[in-house]
Amino acid sequence: MIALLQAEPALFAGLVFVFGLLIGSFLNVVIHRLPKMMEAEWQAQCAELRGEPAPEMPRYNLWTPRSACPHCGHAITALENIPVLSWLWLRGRCAGCGAPIRARYPLVELLTAALSAAVAWKWGASIETAGALLLVWTLVALAFIDLDTTLLPDSLTLPLVWLGLLFNLGGHFASLSDAVIGAMAGYLVLWSVYWLFKLATGKEGMGFGDFKLLAALGAWLGWQLLPITLLLSSVVGAAVGIAMIVLVKHDRRVPIPFGPYLAGGGVVALFFGADLARAYLAQF
Repeated sequence: MIALLQAEPALFAGLVFVFGLLIGSFLNVVIHRLPKMMEAEWQAQCAELRGEPAPEMPRYNLWTPRSACPHCGHAITALENIPVLSWLWLRGRCAGCGAPIRARYPLVELLTAALSAAVAWKWGASIETAGALLLVWTLVALAFIDLDTTLLPDSLTLPLVWLGLLFNLGGHFASLSDAVIGAMAGYLVLWSVYWLFKLATGKEGMGFGDFKLLAALGAWLGWQLLPITLLLSSVVGAAVGIAMIVLVKHDRRVPIPFGPYLAGGGVVALFFGADLARAYLAQF
């Protein structure tokens, strides 16, 4: 089977695309529920510090309860939970009450599937594909969680650091020494920017989750691709931020999450980082 998939890259990419749709559906659950799980944990910790009993809350995790419409409570059936197709079949509305279902759900599924297929096409049936898929899926979840909540959960960023170092024990994306230096440099670069900005303005310019995310990207890609990742994410982030302030009158006091741009820069560096670095150095 592996030999067949290696000999037929289009078939392999197509199968991974379909599998990516399923993963994207699960990532929608992670994006929606993980912040709520974190909030419940914080409430329990606060109650404990106050010497109060933990608040009574129904069981809530990535698996329980069953997905349901937030408007009417209609339980989502298996036929209503087919990635992309169910949304199209339902015309973007709940089967129970007709309330609109956000188009972002099928978009996350399609984005995850497209990136998964691109990974499969680039690396084929290999250990590199397995690692790159884990990285891309986690980056998608982190980007949308940060977009919604301005949070980058430690439960995703920290395992991503260790997984990057683990995969690079075999030098799959970078040498182990480059990965270790990348993790350290990724954290320290943004940590330094944070403190310089705070000392200069008295304000916090970014969250600690951004440090950990860049450390994870350094662990996966090596320190050599950190400049490209930072450059891409900073340029795009600045352009979007300026456009939001000018065009939609975004309040400058309201923070704009940097995680989605770091994640996007990391994905571009994963696919094209080495080529971009060579093209840049060739100018000199």
